[in-house]
Amino acid sequence: MTVLAVSLIVPTACVLLLWGCRHVMIARHRRQSFSLTEEYPSGDAGAGECAQTPEDADPPLISVIVAAKDEQENIESCVRTMLSQDYGDFEMIVANDRSTDRTGEIVERIASEDGRVKLINIEHLPPGWCGKNNAMQTAIAQARGDWLCMIDADCTQSSRRTLSVAMAYARRSGADLLSVLPNLTMHGFWENAIQPVCSGIMMIWFHPDKVNDPKRPHAYANGAFMLMRRSAYERIGTHEAVKDQVNEDMQMAARVKSSGLNLRVVSNRGLYTVRMYTSLREILRGWGRIFFGTFGSFRRIGLSLLALVVMGFLPYAAAAFGFAAVAGGGEPKGLLLAAALVGLAAVAVQIGVIYRFYGLIGAKPRFAWVYPLGCAAGAVALILAMTKLRRGATVTWRDTKYVRGEPEQ
Repeated sequence: MTVLAVSLIVPTACVLLLWGCRHVMIARHRRQSFSLTEEYPSGDAGAGECAQTPEDADPPLISVIVAAKDEQENIESCVRTMLSQDYGDFEMIVANDRSTDRTGEIVERIASEDGRVKLINIEHLPPGWCGKNNAMQTAIAQARGDWLCMIDADCTQSSRRTLSVAMAYARRSGADLLSVLPNLTMHGFWENAIQPVCSGIMMIWFHPDKVNDPKRPHAYANGAFMLMRRSAYERIGTHEAVKDQVNEDMQMAARVKSSGLNLRVVSNRGLYTVRMYTSLREILRGWGRIFFGTFGSFRRIGLSLLALVVMGFLPYAAAAFGFAAVAGGGEPKGLLLAAALVGLAAVAVQIGVIYRFYGLIGAKPRFAWVYPLGCAAGAVALILAMTKLRRGATVTWRDTKYVRGEPEQ
């Protein structure tokens, strides 16, 4: 029992220390982090992370590109809130990708009301292509802008200034690809319990500070909102270069950075929102697909799973075992009690960190109490991602099945 108690105390104490370090990291992030807001100056001089440049007086044409497959529930809000932007010169192209619902009809009606909108109907998926990649490539081929703003069909603009401030920030920071991270809209128990945990897993590997450092290899982008110079898009080979990738945003970001171009990632407050998934089944399958496409190897998925299990569950296991052993008369009582107390301390610090982290990312802090349940669901999603790495595995996205990146015909 002595050996078992010590084997619990040492790693649990390490986990306690790591959670304590997270408190320090959150405090530093609050002091030093930058988020893009609608107050960011887009024309006149003012406060901001970057100084104004002469380019601000000459805003370029932006082509906003949306790929939509069976998005009748989201597409009208997506298009209309983008059309309400105060940016002076932009067009919007919607690629209706083989939809079987009213997506095309809704966009066609909006296009008849606003000449900035163009609808492209895609009827067939070429061999070797993922659906979204083909749709984006087809739409961009007809775009006129020097800048491309690629967004998802489930995005809703909360501000009329999203395009203006994103364009201003991209030009002042010298970005070739700017990814503005979304604020997640979460309703119901499962969304609030699981989505923040899965988002946190991504941050382990792709913290914005690392991504924005040109000296580091870390590359990340979120396809919900990517603003990209057309010249950079062509330099990395367009969507043709990532045509069979289910997470084309990550792959494009990696190609941008490896090409020596400037990749920038920034969070937002009050610019736009995304509701990713609405049910437990969608959450697990969706995040499994994201983890598979993002990590792409047993090593990264396995390490993520190990970190999630150890950091999430070890404190509870140590506390439960220690107190149960003491209550059962186990010896040595002192070491067993120490294991229990160290575990309990780690649980307390963990909940405190998660409470602060959820507040930082716009999640509901009260769901910090069900963090272990979120960890369990995150572990399931990681295991699902791992199963997709086997030969012949299929990934289903928007009713299209892909076998190791190749769509089933």
